[in-house]
Formats: sequence, C-alpha cells, structure tokens
Amino acid sequence: MNADPLELQKFAELAHRWWDPTSEFRPLHEINPLRLEWINARAPLAGKNVIDIGCGGGILSESMARKGATVTGIDLGEKALKVADLHSLESGVQVRYKLIAAEEMAAQEAGQYDVVTCMEMLEHVPDPGAIVRACAALVKPGGHVFFSTLNRNPKAYLFAVIGAEYILRMLPKGTHDYEKFITPSELSQFIRSAGLEVQGFKGMGYNPLTKIYSLNDDTSVNYLVAARRPLEV
Repeated sequence: MNADPLELQKFAELAHRWWDPTSEFRPLHEINPLRLEWINARAPLAGKNVIDIGCGGGILSESMARKGATVTGIDLGEKALKVADLHSLESGVQVRYKLIAAEEMAAQEAGQYDVVTCMEMLEHVPDPGAIVRACAALVKPGGHVFFSTLNRNPKAYLFAVIGAEYILRMLPKGTHDYEKFITPSELSQFIRSAGLEVQGFKGMGYNPLTKIYSLNDDTSVNYLVAARRPLEV
C-alpha cells in the first residue's frame, strides 16, 4: 500500500476537527477558495465528472460539487471519510466517498474522469510517482489533472516547517516531513513519465501580517501544477 501508517494515524487523530475553520485545518479552509477558483478557471467544473485523490474530510470535494460537478472523493483515512460523509449529509452537498487507494481506483475506473485533483497529498506518501501515474490513468483523454504540494529547498523548510509548525503554529508539529517535499522539476518528471503534459505552475504565498493567502508566481514554497492528458489520435 502506497501510504505511510504514521501519516494516516496523524490525520486520523485530528479527523473530528476537519470542518472546524479555527482548528489545525484552518489553512486548508483558507486556501480552498483560491485553489477551487484556480481549478475552475482552467477546467470549468459544472457538469464535469471529478475525482479528488486524498480528499480527507472533503473540503475541496464539497466545494467542487457546489460548482456543479459530480464528485468522487477517495482516501485511505477511514475516520476522515466518515467525517466527510457526515458533513455531506449535513450540508446536502452530494459527494461519493470511497475508502480506496488511488492505484486501485485507477484499475477499476480508468479513463472515467474529466478532472482529477490531488492536493496537499503527494508530500505525505512513500511513492508520489505512483500516485501521479494513477491520476493519469483515471483521467479521460483531453481531461485535466491538478496537483499541489511543497517545494524542497531551504526556504520551504523555513516557511512550511519552522514557520508554520513551530513559530506561527498554524499546523501541528510534525505535519510535514521535509525529506518528502517535491521540487517542481521532480513533479514535472513524474507528470511527463505518466503520459501527461504540464500546462502551468502557480505559487501560493502567505502574509503573516495580514494573515491572507494569495496566488502568485513564486513556486519556492507551496505550488500548484496543472496538467492535461493529450487527446488520443
């Protein structure tokens, strides 16, 4: 299984707080509108069949469903999925959630999705390249795949680990393992090796004074990648 048991346990212990915007998941709530609009601008979600890989408690999944997409969210965190299911019932926003690995889902439903999202996940798994390949298998020819992750360099370590976890305490200590961070060139290689085309990068920044996140062209810490599966000739 392409998952770290310690990572799964870490998020399982926090699962009940997933939808609390003042909890450890506050950053996810605050960046979600940015990443949602970034995705929707490149692949309008209304009427699309979408799968959210590593969906956790369903923050992005539900927001894409609100845009009119038919959404499936998958994860290996059982507690997080139960929270996602419960919130979906409470909100009335319909999302299909499944406890299944991305690779297994790709074997079952290859080429079934217009849009595949995999956000804030690649830096938590032992083999990110295998996840990218699964995403490539799930998307239809001509479909879109979106990733977000953390760059690996001294600035990313300073901001994402020391700053976010120890100084600003925006995240629980130990949330991130710096050794698992992925450079844009490494992720680009994974994407191309999986048969996808890189469409573009976007950086995401945080201003600790205003406490506001924004998208920019600085990919040195948090960054997003848009990719696409070529149309078959």
